Amino acid sequence: MRIKNFLPILEWAPRYKKTQLKGDLSAGLTVGVMLIPQGMAYAMIAGLPPIYGLYASTIPIILYAILGTSRQLAVGPVAMVSLLTAAGIGTMAEGGTEVYIGLAVALALLVGLIQFSLGVFRLGFLVNFLSHPVISGFTSAAALIIGLSQLKHLLGINLDRSHHIHEIILQAVERFGEVNWLTLAIGMVGIGLILLAKRVSKSLPGPLLAVVFGILAVWGLGFAEHGVKIVGQVPQGLPSFVLPKLNGELVQNLLPIALTISLVSFMESIAVAKAIQAKHKNYKVIPNQELIALGAANIGGAFFQSYPTTGGFSRTAVNDQAGAKTGLASIISAILILLTLLFLTPLFYYLPNAILASVIMVAVFGLIDYKELIHLWHANRTDFAMLLVTFLATLGLGIEQGIGVGVVLSLAMVIYRTTRPHFAILGRVPGTTFYRNIERFENLETRKDVLIIRFDAQLYFANTNFFRDIIQEESLKRKGELKAILIVAESINYIDSSAMHALEEMIEDCKSNNIQVLFSGVKGPIRDAMAKAHLVEKIGSDHFFMSIQEAINVISKNSDERNPEDMKPYVLQSNI
Repeated sequence: MRIKNFLPILEWAPRYKKTQLKGDLSAGLTVGVMLIPQGMAYAMIAGLPPIYGLYASTIPIILYAILGTSRQLAVGPVAMVSLLTAAGIGTMAEGGTEVYIGLAVALALLVGLIQFSLGVFRLGFLVNFLSHPVISGFTSAAALIIGLSQLKHLLGINLDRSHHIHEIILQAVERFGEVNWLTLAIGMVGIGLILLAKRVSKSLPGPLLAVVFGILAVWGLGFAEHGVKIVGQVPQGLPSFVLPKLNGELVQNLLPIALTISLVSFMESIAVAKAIQAKHKNYKVIPNQELIALGAANIGGAFFQSYPTTGGFSRTAVNDQAGAKTGLASIISAILILLTLLFLTPLFYYLPNAILASVIMVAVFGLIDYKELIHLWHANRTDFAMLLVTFLATLGLGIEQGIGVGVVLSLAMVIYRTTRPHFAILGRVPGTTFYRNIERFENLETRKDVLIIRFDAQLYFANTNFFRDIIQEESLKRKGELKAILIVAESINYIDSSAMHALEEMIEDCKSNNIQVLFSGVKGPIRDAMAKAHLVEKIGSDHFFMSIQEAINVISKNSDERNPEDMKPYVLQSNI
């Protein structure tokens, strides 16, 4: 294996061109400026002091730039992972305490180890068990919970921490009389500035403009004396090296949320990485290497007081639009954060919590995917139901339980669709040798004495009973008249021993009832497997045909007598 496969930086760094520097510098500074308020805001979602959002924006970003295959992906703290972090460890310790911070750092290490292991053992395909409707439903519900959890900062009132939306709303309504209107006004102006900046230009750092406004307003007009809560003292200096504390009991307690974060954060990251890569044809995003890179970023970050991180949608889009060409843009962003930690943290003393709440609300409410709900209502009611159930489960039961329900739904749907795959009863298009599904086409010719069935899936232990049941059901419809069953196997790509036994039993039953069983379009590997199981001998090698028409011709030739009534047009009852 080439070393470049493990260190993608060696792919682009030696061939770096001066012409790329302008775009990387512009993007790195833009995203870095955007990341300062976002990182602090997302740390608050995670239940951590704001400074930990900046810690999470240093080492993880640099490590990903070295090991990641995407050249535009902006790694760091994100809203979803921050909320999952709070949901996972919020019941173990009081938010913001030393114990809580230690748990968040340990969680980052565990998430990193899981992701790194998945990448090394090439298990990235596991995320395929989380379907898009489930992720969309979960993300939309989580976005609502995240956004409404910031009401206490936007309204300037004390609300108990909760991950249930109805509890948050009820508390806010009950304590509405305690609202600090000055705090609310600052937050609303912050939201307005961010939205206005987005409309002017997506690369304009709206969150930073809101931060500057908030600091100047509180510092210049003395709003802190009127009950406007501020961030206060922000520690200055680089994150110190720490050894995360992990033991058997802690791993056991953190494992469920660590697995959830590992998979959900990877899905978020790989989705945006692939979307951006589609615009750039000079590199390829490799999922398993992405897992290794994200895992290493979280492992390395944990030793420098970082909580779990991943690639974010909004910052990646800004990074690309601002001209990022390589991973150097991310390294420049990290350097800007490091300089901020060294010299600029005192400037954030007067930063209102309401401004950080406005940054969070604008970011997360954009994740509510109502368009997907409308689309699925018209396109696929099953997927619509999956999205809606996951959405409601997340809102009603909580973040962890919601994603759990989503995973179970995804797996259940996979199992259901593989055990009951599509099949078709075929009829002939008049005047041709083409055969089509009688439920989709009108006026097809069918024969009472021949059942032509196409099975559109692999044939294995999970669906053999279904396969046998539909043949039995269709055979009973032609009881007393059926002379032959033709299995069209062109869509069968795999067959296991359970299916072999089922076929053997079916063939014996058919022989005892003087019904022939024939096959058409059997692929080479399937025919080989049937030969090894001695099934070809039992069926008869002369019962295998290249096409449906060849089989029908032989059936017709072998018939002792032809009844004109055997052929009749099939009229569609309902257009499926």
